[in-house]
Amino acid sequence: MMDASTDQLRTLAAVVDHGTFDRAAAALHITPSAVSQRIKSLEEQSGRVLVRRSKPIQATEAGAVLLRLARQVALLEAEAAAELEGGDGAAATPIPLVVNADSLATWVLPALATVQGAVFDIALDDQEHTIDRLRDGTAMGAIGSDPEPVQGCTVTALGAMRYRPLASPAFVERWCPDGWTAERAAVAPMLVYNRKDALQDRYVAALAPGARPPRHFVPASTEFVGAAVLGLGWGMVPDLQADPLVADGRLVVLDPGGAVDVPLYWQQWSLHSAALDAVAAAITHAAAGALRPAPPRPPNAEGHVNAPKTPL
Repeated sequence: MMDASTDQLRTLAAVVDHGTFDRAAAALHITPSAVSQRIKSLEEQSGRVLVRRSKPIQATEAGAVLLRLARQVALLEAEAAAELEGGDGAAATPIPLVVNADSLATWVLPALATVQGAVFDIALDDQEHTIDRLRDGTAMGAIGSDPEPVQGCTVTALGAMRYRPLASPAFVERWCPDGWTAERAAVAPMLVYNRKDALQDRYVAALAPGARPPRHFVPASTEFVGAAVLGLGWGMVPDLQADPLVADGRLVVLDPGGAVDVPLYWQQWSLHSAALDAVAAAITHAAAGALRPAPPRPPNAEGHVNAPKTPL
């Protein structure tokens, strides 16, 4: 039976967070040799290799399991310490979250600002890939588009962000003065957030199958919209960012029937934590005011609508 100590778990988290044994040692105020010994002892107890000695160091699949445990222990310890000191139990330990860029740029930060006493470590990822960080133990909560809960997590439907294909008036004048067609979409330059971003490609595939238009990669949400305003290309922009720009004429809707609703879900570890519960409450409350009602989920092979599941 494995009997991992708090020091061993804290060391595992530090090694993954800081990427090397030396940096983890500096953060923990111990020697690199002590870090190595703790990791080696934890691996011997678990009978598994827990970290890949790469640059940066990464957790293995078994290591991710213990990394989640390490973060849970750290959060609960911090909450208990705060409560014993006469506070409200709010934890000062950082709560790692992963959020899609468009949500972070619009409605998420105001939501997190309402959570008193919490400290956040926010990472960005495409909404289709945020749950990867829940699986590998590097995040406690995630906003993404996957409705199926990661093992050991709960999931809550938040609503949907509506995206529309938009471009500047100058772009329209140059590339599609007679209207937005499949032929124009096949050759007009488009904006893509990064190589994980498939939203524009899916739209083009439906409008002009087989087309591979030229693309600009703009890996920041606000700058992505700015690139569209400047006429660099067209892109799928969420209404939360686009509405004022469409209203004042800086952006134009290329295809009024081309709106795409992207459902979003909140996933978090199944952990009784006052801090994490407060974050979840703030996120769901803000989403109710910012997002559209999510479209109904398609039926499965048996004709039943799949509902998000919460593990027992």
